[in-house]
Amino acid sequence: MRTAFDEMTGSEGQIRPAYEALASWLGEVRPDVLDHRRREAELLFRRIGITFAVYGEAEAQERLIPFDVIPRILSASEWDLLRRGLEQRVRVLNLYLKDVYGKREILRAGIVPEDLVFQNPVFRPEMNGQRVPHDIYLHVAGIDIVRDDADTFYVLEDNARTPSGVSYMLENREIMMRLFPDLFARHRIAPVENYPDELLATLKSVAPESAPRDPTVVLQTPGVYNSAYYEHSFLADKLGIELVEGGDLFVKNSIVYMRTTQGPQRVDVIYRRIDDDFIDPLMFRPDSALGAAGLMSAYAAGNVTLANAVGTGIADDKAVYSYMPDIVRFYLGEEPILKNVPTWRCREEDHLAYVLDHLEELVVKEVHGSGGYGMLIGPAADKATIAAFRAKLKLDPKGFIAQPTLALSTCPTFVESGIAPRHVDLRPFVLTGRDKIRIVPGGLTRVALKEGSLVVNSSQGGGIKDTWVLDK
Repeated sequence: MRTAFDEMTGSEGQIRPAYEALASWLGEVRPDVLDHRRREAELLFRRIGITFAVYGEAEAQERLIPFDVIPRILSASEWDLLRRGLEQRVRVLNLYLKDVYGKREILRAGIVPEDLVFQNPVFRPEMNGQRVPHDIYLHVAGIDIVRDDADTFYVLEDNARTPSGVSYMLENREIMMRLFPDLFARHRIAPVENYPDELLATLKSVAPESAPRDPTVVLQTPGVYNSAYYEHSFLADKLGIELVEGGDLFVKNSIVYMRTTQGPQRVDVIYRRIDDDFIDPLMFRPDSALGAAGLMSAYAAGNVTLANAVGTGIADDKAVYSYMPDIVRFYLGEEPILKNVPTWRCREEDHLAYVLDHLEELVVKEVHGSGGYGMLIGPAADKATIAAFRAKLKLDPKGFIAQPTLALSTCPTFVESGIAPRHVDLRPFVLTGRDKIRIVPGGLTRVALKEGSLVVNSSQGGGIKDTWVLDK
């Protein structure tokens, strides 16, 4: 694996223009000041209650996500490229979802194999032929981006179900503005704090045709035991909408109502942070206590908008991901603006043979995996781990894809030993409404705090940092 591209110093070791003011500031500030501000940030996160839980832990304790006080900076031209690429990507994902649950032209054309759709556990046959309001399936997308040089950005993953992390993007900015006003004064930074307004405008724009001029929007959460509950309550508060659980909703005559102290109130748009399986016990899992019985009948009748639509998982499957360049060409007749990471589909014999011969060099991922789990990073794995993965691959090749080990870019990060480069990714949040696509400049930068680690997930020891996009 080649040496990683550092976003501050570049390939030649020269400070890149976007980082000049930050590099100058870092040369002036003492390490003890940075450490004091880092501890202040931790105290603020703790006081506000920004925590997450890791499923599967014995005690499932709430944790703080480590926060790095050195921002990641993108120039206006870099962001312009990303914005255009993200808009293209999300337009195509919506077209793909509409087609897969409708005419299926892409399957008939042989671009995507039929079995990859119909035998996929996240494909929802209940959505076949189902019209969704305004033909929008994917209202909120979190697209994970990485880079390996100054000019090339790759989409690492499309998160099309219930992408999380936007509360951290907003809180990161607020804390940085509070702790480092002097650093802010040296930059012109595009704002992110309008995200809640943009999200609410998006959700209201996709209300059913039958909804009133000012539709009622709610945010549905699985409840306080969900690992992202903090974000659910945070967003509902920022949007000024009700945070509801399944028991707060009921369906009558194919219309969804919310129980309130003033009596039932009709609901037009549900921003759901609950998986398909649990949304309606009459349609999916009958043992679900998290959903609302009959919700899908109201949805089928066109009386409520679910954001995101049911069945969007078929667009963020890691095997489907590998076909995205062809999917872009099929629907738009354009070349993808953002590249895909080269991907071997282990379901194909020649791909599997190559992967088995090169396991020590590759990253192997479960097709339906998330959170950095179920993954092999070949160059960092011991012989026993590689042997175990080899057996898994032979047993269930369809369940895996493999990719080269990218030299993910690094950013300066404040760690115990001082300021050091650490690998990062970026999750911008893309909102698709009836009127337009909205993207606030920036997103959530996740950072692998362990030296040499490529795993940025918070559940595996990763941290977060503020992302600054410079205004022109």
